[in-house]
Amino acid sequence: MSPRARILAVCSTLVVALLAVAALAPLPFSIAYPGLTANVLGTDQGKPVITITGAETRQTSGQLRMTAIVATGPDADIRLKDVVSGWFNKGRAVMPRDSVYPSGDSPEEVDRHNRKEMEESQHTAVKAALGYLNRSPKDVKVTLRLAGVGGPSAGLMFTLGIVDKLDGDGRGGDLTGGRVISGTGTIDADGKVGPVGGVGLKPKAAKRDGASVFLVPKEQCSDVTEELPKGLKLIPVKELGDAVTSLRSLAAGKPVPSC
Repeated sequence: MSPRARILAVCSTLVVALLAVAALAPLPFSIAYPGLTANVLGTDQGKPVITITGAETRQTSGQLRMTAIVATGPDADIRLKDVVSGWFNKGRAVMPRDSVYPSGDSPEEVDRHNRKEMEESQHTAVKAALGYLNRSPKDVKVTLRLAGVGGPSAGLMFTLGIVDKLDGDGRGGDLTGGRVISGTGTIDADGKVGPVGGVGLKPKAAKRDGASVFLVPKEQCSDVTEELPKGLKLIPVKELGDAVTSLRSLAAGKPVPSC
């Protein structure tokens, strides 16, 4: 064997060995899937998701569905084949593990963190809704409950649910216009809507569960338009007021913004 052929053989062996190690070694990624959706105007485990006292509430129709993703756990054994499969599957997303779970957290710590974020999100949603409607939190008491869901991304939909129960479309009708409306987005006490993780998968969950409209943080429009399910209308939102105005216009048959 010539020296050149010998060098090529050695290099080829090393490359094959490295590929074998890469294929078998665990990688720092999580695989995410479309998760559950839940109607915040409905019930959870037999009890209303939104309970309001101290003010007259409306009997609503239609649905306002929050969306979630499901991701492999922080200690999941993700290999190269899983990553490659996820890249080519439109129903999945490959995400850096640190973007889904804080580095080094155990599953129990992640669960506690997500529950805390959900509780804070619910508290902020109440403040945002009552502030938008000029209602005093001293007079109007709102309780939110939704088991099995963590994180802050349901903030916008919780807020819209409170607005619908207290004010509807502002003219005696439903904010939903009788439709199944879904969406995602964090919210702060001033009503500003923020981005969320896994946003590209959430419209798939929304369409699967009957939604015809999906509300998305405006800055994330480009993350969802490429693979938007057919027949699902995408409405960008920067603030709570944008979402309320768009839904009221939609209910009245008027044009609404689109990504």
